[in-house]
Amino acid sequence: MHFSRTAFLFVWLLFFMPLVHAAKIKLGIDLLEDRQFDQLKGLRVGLITNATGVDSHGVSTVDILRHAPGVHLVALFGPEHGVYGSDWAGAYVASSTDAHTGLPIYSLYGPTTKPTPEMLKGIDVLVYDIQDIGCRSYTFISTLGLAMEAAGEAGIKFYVLDRPNPLNGNRVEGMMPAPGFHNFVCQWDIPYVYGLTPGELAYMIQQSKGWIKKKPLLTIVPMTGWYRSMYWEDTGLIWIPTSPHIPTSETALNYIATGFLGEAGGVSHGVGYTLPFGVVGHPSFNPFTLTDQFNQLQLPGMLFRPITFKPFYGVFKDKVMNGTQIFYTDRDKVNLCNLAVQILYRVYNEPGIKMFQPDTSGESGPDAFDKIAGGDALRTALQKGDTPDEIITSWQPGLIAFREARRPYLLYGERPRMDASNADANSDDTANPMPPNSAPIKKTTPN
Repeated sequence: MHFSRTAFLFVWLLFFMPLVHAAKIKLGIDLLEDRQFDQLKGLRVGLITNATGVDSHGVSTVDILRHAPGVHLVALFGPEHGVYGSDWAGAYVASSTDAHTGLPIYSLYGPTTKPTPEMLKGIDVLVYDIQDIGCRSYTFISTLGLAMEAAGEAGIKFYVLDRPNPLNGNRVEGMMPAPGFHNFVCQWDIPYVYGLTPGELAYMIQQSKGWIKKKPLLTIVPMTGWYRSMYWEDTGLIWIPTSPHIPTSETALNYIATGFLGEAGGVSHGVGYTLPFGVVGHPSFNPFTLTDQFNQLQLPGMLFRPITFKPFYGVFKDKVMNGTQIFYTDRDKVNLCNLAVQILYRVYNEPGIKMFQPDTSGESGPDAFDKIAGGDALRTALQKGDTPDEIITSWQPGLIAFREARRPYLLYGERPRMDASNADANSDDTANPMPPNSAPIKKTTPN
């Protein structure tokens, strides 16, 4: 059989181009290993990490550093969910001794959210290595900045071992916090989806006026091979649950779309079932009608399908829930925060649904919702009947300003494109074009 050159090229593109584009990502911890830990030799290290702190082969950063020649790992610091990621959201994490290493574990979630001077005694450098999901309300980034502040106050160095943003580095969406509105789930003046890696955000925290009181000498150990348009699936890296209800990388997208429902109350978003954040349901819903309502919106890159499910724990335990399941047909076309508003608006206006009701547990209700949303603007807009388009339009000035403000802190650029017509809909033209494969270890000094 004779193949023309054109046919051969087509077959090559079809079967082998995915391999060419498959990324060989090196994480910050990989680069540190490659450099034989030269930056940390002779230093006493405190490591802020959890189960997601692994190298590209899945080896724990805890084990890597405690066996690294010349490196003295002396303490572990655990964020929300603990060093091993086993504690539920909002659950108090106690300090303890690690059974695996014998090292002290200092809790940074509970009464203490920032390392104390006593915790930092005998430590020369704090190293941060945690996988995030790119959402403002996820508390790991609060831990990051507060630990930076503690390091600055103690006069010790701070290292960030960088990791991908699983939502990609171009996605900047949602509402900015109200002026002066800060709490542990809304610590920084960034939009709900901020499009930065942990290293880039640390750089912005350190350089932005008034974000932290005392700034440390910051070193960012970058990734190589990562580009801003990449989703987690593009990296070739294994996904370790960042918390008990984020079992897959796709759940990180769903968290943005439906996470507000947990604080609003009144409906289920799948936590307590096998699809956390992937569904919207209530016993009174008609799943076919609700699904039709969402599909009729013709939201770009989205598809909804009817579902009936029964949570096995939580507020709706053992109740038959009717609703809709979320699917992404083209992630680059989806604006997750806009989707969240569409869901909130339609659920809020469903007959018999009571959202924003005070809850004695504090897990839902107006105060809990406002903390997540960065103020009361979103809640009050829904309550007074503003349309999704009106709410989304109100966000745009803040998003425009933030995209400009974050430009100096972008450490990674875009993948060189064979065809410019394939540009992502969410691509940020302000991205630094510096090739990530040539990114050096970045040291910054307080401004």
